Amino acid sequence: MRKAARRRAPALAVLIPLLLASCGGGGSGSSTPAPSASPTSASGSPSDAVEPTGTIAATDFDPTNFDPATPIDNQWFPMVPGTETILEGSALDEGERIERKVISTITDMTKEVGGVRVVVAWERDYTDGELVEAELAFWAQDRDGNVWHLGEYPEEYEQGKLIKSPGWIEGEEGARAGIQMMAEPTLDAPSYEQGYAPPPINWVDRGRTFEMGVETCVPVDCYEDVLVIEEFERTKPGASQLKYYAPGVGNIRIGWRGKNEDEHEELELVSYRQLNAAQMEEVRAAVVKLDENAFKRLPYYSSTTPVEPA
Repeated sequence: MRKAARRRAPALAVLIPLLLASCGGGGSGSSTPAPSASPTSASGSPSDAVEPTGTIAATDFDPTNFDPATPIDNQWFPMVPGTETILEGSALDEGERIERKVISTITDMTKEVGGVRVVVAWERDYTDGELVEAELAFWAQDRDGNVWHLGEYPEEYEQGKLIKSPGWIEGEEGARAGIQMMAEPTLDAPSYEQGYAPPPINWVDRGRTFEMGVETCVPVDCYEDVLVIEEFERTKPGASQLKYYAPGVGNIRIGWRGKNEDEHEELELVSYRQLNAAQMEEVRAAVVKLDENAFKRLPYYSSTTPVEPA
């Protein structure tokens, strides 16, 4: 999902292609150029075009449409416990180019959020080598195959000190779950809410299918049949983030589009691996600590259950 400038924006005073020539072995397909500031969609519409009418609302969220088990096997957004991905690149922060790294781990921990048993992901964001955010994110797949985002607990840091934790939880303080990935994305589908949290958090992200069948290379490998999702906010026309999803893998690249996009974030998948037992023990300890912090800092977090092994 798209994040605010403080959390996931930073880098690229000049847009620089990120290692496009550095493709790992084993895959096929040609390399796709890094997204430019004003590309067109598959239908040829400009970056600040009005989106199609109609929408898939977060209000369609129904806890009874989820099974008690937690597997997420959507081909574009698979969440296999123990999977760790690292995306690296850069972005712009007030005109200054800064380096970015995002480490995401699918844990084998679950909890109940909004009446649904969710998969817990642990994410760490680094800017110029410094940890600026650690986050727990909560995901679940409904019986139709759509992957939902039910909330998150982030901790944001400056020089190693916690400065804020703007979390949100489905059904609490006016927040509601949203769709992160459709079961069957199509180019003519309307946009969908990726979740909502009112001010001061102001989480209003939306997504829509931008391209399908893309071929692209990143340092880990080359991929075919890649899906590109455009993420945006209606209050910020002409500024979007592009996320590239490879079937069976997930997010392999992040780009941008739009004349008003000032972050120009570019990230590529540089590591994709399965953690061993010892590494997973460390992951569980870190997740439990963050979860305990959330119960202390967010009163409405008490509507969830503590994390526990799946």
